[in-house]
Amino acid sequence: MTDAVLDQRADTLPSGWLWKPFGELVTHSQNGISKRRSTTGTPTPVLRLADIREGEIVESSPREIRLCDEELSKYALRDGDLLCVRVNGSRTLTGRLVYFRSRKLWAYCDHFIRFRLESEIAESKYFAHYFNTEAVRSYLGKHMVSTAGQNTVSQGIMLGVAVPLAPVNQQRAIVEEIEKQFSRLDEAVANLKRVKANLKRYKASVLKAAVEGKLTEDWRKQHPNVEPAGKLLERILAERRKKWAGRGRYHQPGEPETSHLPELPGNWIWARLDAITSLKGGITVDKNRKSSTARTVPYLRVANVQRGYLDLSEIKTIEAPDDDIKDLRLIPGDILFNEGGDRDKLGRGWVWEGQLPECIHQNHVFRARLYSAEVLPKLVSWWGNSFGQAYFLREGKQTTNLASLNLTKLSEFPIPLPPAAEQQQIVDEVERSLSVIDELEATVQANLTRAERLRQSILKCAFSGDLVDRNKAVANSDHQLVPMIQQR
Repeated sequence: MTDAVLDQRADTLPSGWLWKPFGELVTHSQNGISKRRSTTGTPTPVLRLADIREGEIVESSPREIRLCDEELSKYALRDGDLLCVRVNGSRTLTGRLVYFRSRKLWAYCDHFIRFRLESEIAESKYFAHYFNTEAVRSYLGKHMVSTAGQNTVSQGIMLGVAVPLAPVNQQRAIVEEIEKQFSRLDEAVANLKRVKANLKRYKASVLKAAVEGKLTEDWRKQHPNVEPAGKLLERILAERRKKWAGRGRYHQPGEPETSHLPELPGNWIWARLDAITSLKGGITVDKNRKSSTARTVPYLRVANVQRGYLDLSEIKTIEAPDDDIKDLRLIPGDILFNEGGDRDKLGRGWVWEGQLPECIHQNHVFRARLYSAEVLPKLVSWWGNSFGQAYFLREGKQTTNLASLNLTKLSEFPIPLPPAAEQQQIVDEVERSLSVIDELEATVQANLTRAERLRQSILKCAFSGDLVDRNKAVANSDHQLVPMIQQR
């Protein structure tokens, strides 16, 4: 076998270490309890994935179910148990081992497998760290079963992983050194994440200042006689009437609701989104659609339309009639808004810049096409991604599993409209600031990636025997364990 995790040659380990199947060190393995309700038994916290953050048990808000004595005996966790994430939407999390220690009595749900090790020869934390090595993660990734967006790893696969078994005192010394090294690394990573969060907040403040006119206060003082935005809106409405393609007679857009909006600079004006853009829903994904003119075209989904950028790493295609393609084809400058899904996706969007020669959009993505080239689409989208978050959360509908925004509420979305002469100045100021922020974010992300590589390097050294002074650890180890292990 060529996988590093299965390389069991004696010469790949330090003297006194052995390759052993993980299952030979496990005295007990058990899938967790399925979710259910009961009116009898003892109220017991049941550990879920939501109760584990950064590999630690979070005890603040457990979910309790009633368990009878037999269930408590079967599913109660002990300090030192290892919990394997058995099923998860993330391939990165599936197969992870979490070391359990808690002040409370916990059971555990069926998203986990519990492993209990033979304490005389196995230090649980040692193996929790080993299963986080790149070699093991790669091996488990090849043996996961993926169904309906969920990834599953079986007890059999986990128990079959070959592990480097050091004498138990060496295991403890290695764990101590790993955790000392990780503690320093975690502190550095926490600082980087704080910087990243601060940059995100600073970016939001730049956008907010831009769309409220604060970035261009000095420019307005130097240009007091620019045409006010009210004149621009008159031209837009005239163009809107000329291009009207709605049903029946022309409908004049209503006045925006501005009672809870910030005060605008003197030459600016509020306008509803449907006053300055033509709004359009997209195509439904229907495998039964039949048309003699149908052909395959790429289309944008909610996953493609992120907040402030488009993720085009995975573009899907759809069979669509030629008339629909002509009607829904995106052109540079189209502003995209997500209908919903999760609440954080409501109204999220960005500007189409013609990245593909022909592309349409799904019905869960709305298109806003400006009536006038005098309005810059980035300004509208920046406003939607800043102030719009609160508006869309307030006006969107929430069902049990989904949040959605309808076309009526999107039409009523109020937009701050600056004078045409000021808009390019705002865009230039924002992009200058964002370029600096993006450069800093890239540096932070590069260092976070480097930290993860360093973490893997520490683990690789640990399990090749190079992280601690083995001679000191061996001096205090129980040499009688090796013959005992070899007999297993």
